[in-house]
Formats: sequence, C-alpha cells, structure tokens
Amino acid sequence: MDDDRLLHPLAALRRKLRALAAVARDAGATAPERAAAATLKNRLEERLRKAGVPAGDWTDHAFRLGRWAKGVRQPGPLGPGDTDWTDHARKLGKAVGRGYKKWLSD
Repeated sequence: MDDDRLLHPLAALRRKLRALAAVARDAGATAPERAAAATLKNRLEERLRKAGVPAGDWTDHAFRLGRWAKGVRQPGPLGPGDTDWTDHARKLGKAVGRGYKKWLSD
C-alpha cells in the first residue's frame, strides 16, 4: 500500500500538468490566464523533478505495459482479404513476442 500513496500524488501532478498545458494552448484564454498557467506548470514540473526517478519496482513495469498496450490499440494497415488465419496468428505471435522482449528489457 505504500506504493499507492506515492503513485496517487504523482498521477495527480501529471493530470494537473496536462490541464495547465491545455489552458496555455487554448486560443480563447487571456494573456494573464496563459501566464498563470505557465507559472503553475513550471512549479509542477519542478515538483515532479524533485520527486525523482521511479523506484524501478513492479509499478514501473506496469506503467510501461500500459503504454505499450495503448499503442497496440492503434489500428494497423488493412491487408489483403485472401489471407489464411495462420498468417494472422503468426503476425500476432511475433508482435506479442517483440512486446514481451521489450517489456522485459525496460
């Protein structure tokens, strides 16, 4: 449970950074709003830097696996319609193997 106490504040900081970046990019925001968002963004980035590098435990691997899975969800190019199901199974096996090797190397 100690890991949860560390992960939730970091995740909250990252969410705040995304929100502030959205305000800074918003064309409808006024100049003072953009300046305030930029200032807060710099402060939050500094807090993240002070938090340090992740510990290297299982949570880092879970995070990388989630990012990899998010990339897998992107649709690939459509192939010809006359392929055999074994071609798809082989391609899937190769993709899973490459992802597993990459995940273990991180």
